[in-house]
Amino acid sequence: MQKFFILEGGNLVIGFIIILITIFVSTRPFMAKGSLKKGLSWVLIIISIFVGVHFYITTDRMASVREAFEKDEVVICESRMQRKVAQSVYVKKSNDWSMDGDNFVSPNYERPFHSARCIVK
Repeated sequence: MQKFFILEGGNLVIGFIIILITIFVSTRPFMAKGSLKKGLSWVLIIISIFVGVHFYITTDRMASVREAFEKDEVVICESRMQRKVAQSVYVKKSNDWSMDGDNFVSPNYERPFHSARCIVK
């Protein structure tokens, strides 16, 4: 469950804001009776589906990245430290990289790289 909140925290906040907007709009005097119930139901269903699908896709990609790393294949990770040059970091097990939970760590880099932000080359 902790992994869900780590990976989907931003999406949950955006979904909550959309729910608040739905409540605000559907309670206005110009809206038909029952629009709150209908609008909120549909928004909750759609947001739940989107967040669930995104979580499934992300965890599936994380598993494929971990599997490729264990096979000593190259994994490309997003580097948020340098935005102008070298925006990607190539991670390979034989190049002093290791896994610490879901993070790639190396003695050559200050920050770890989360496997959710990586792809297999």
